[in-house]
Amino acid sequence: MTATSESKQRSFPKIEFTDSEAGALEFPSSRSRSFTYYTPAKKRSTMYEDVTVDVQPDPDRHLSQGWIYGFGDGPGGYPQEWTAAKSSNWHAFLDPNEEWDQTIYRNNSKVVHQVELCLSNAKRARVYDAWNTPWLTFISRNLGAWMHAENGLALHVFTSIQRSCPTNMINTAVAVNAAHKMRFAQDLALFNLDLSEATENFDGAAHKEVWQSAPEWQPTREVVERLTAVPDWCELLFASNIIFEQLVGTLFRSELVMQIAAGNGDYITPTIVGTGEHDYDRDLNYTRNLFRLLTRDPEHGETNKELFGTWLATWVPRCLAAARALQPIWSQPADKAVTFATSLDAATDKFRSLLEDLGLDIPKELDK
Repeated sequence: MTATSESKQRSFPKIEFTDSEAGALEFPSSRSRSFTYYTPAKKRSTMYEDVTVDVQPDPDRHLSQGWIYGFGDGPGGYPQEWTAAKSSNWHAFLDPNEEWDQTIYRNNSKVVHQVELCLSNAKRARVYDAWNTPWLTFISRNLGAWMHAENGLALHVFTSIQRSCPTNMINTAVAVNAAHKMRFAQDLALFNLDLSEATENFDGAAHKEVWQSAPEWQPTREVVERLTAVPDWCELLFASNIIFEQLVGTLFRSELVMQIAAGNGDYITPTIVGTGEHDYDRDLNYTRNLFRLLTRDPEHGETNKELFGTWLATWVPRCLAAARALQPIWSQPADKAVTFATSLDAATDKFRSLLEDLGLDIPKELDK
């Protein structure tokens, strides 16, 4: 008997195109290689917008199923409840500086190069030999003490909250703010080391004792340490960049050090401190933009103004007390080009102008 085998016919499913496949839909920008899932601030999106807008997910926009991750003992993702401030659209904030990963490296590299060149030229020209003893003492004690304030804000304020904000655009701006503070504190530390090596009349270790026990610096230290204990990220940002930096930071850096250094034969310190002032100018730019959006919010604007008023009532007296406690250091340099009253008036005038721009009431403490 002969076995016969017949070839089996295999069947394959027929491919049918339904036009529901990814990439099948045709729309006005379907052939474009640019991102179109958000509305840019101008006609064309910028690189900053492409790498920050909506990178951080949000159930209010794209996660229709809710947060897909969260914390074991709390809410998921980036909860808006981490601040008492309210916004009808947190995503409306865009950093006017347009800072993102590439720009922060580029900008900080320029500043570092500038500081290194300045310090190198100073050592080569031996400019520190011409500085008088009172000015060296002023730098070792007070600029060294300010280094601790910058470092504390960098590590325990801005770094701690750069994950807490509800959008990637705010978080990126805060992270850049932290990098600015940290770099400036390190610049001051390097300056301190250079001076310690260059002249025997400079006490490079004095800053630690001053920050820990000098009466004029204890209120400033107290404010910085109180800031590190605030859980609300928006209050931290407001109290640091709007209040503390205006009433204490610029008072010391801009209205004192930058004003009197040249008269004491010092052109190095203004260059270094000027980088910190430039950083704060940029950081205030994004901070002003954020809080202007919150005070002008069509739904929560008035509530936010009341909230910010309570923050002003808490932090303005503390920062003014810290500012007034610094008055004795105005008399330490040999050349006293400005008075404390003049410096404080300039700082408070700028603070008033900032509050008026935000639409907030001027605290009564400023009139005393």
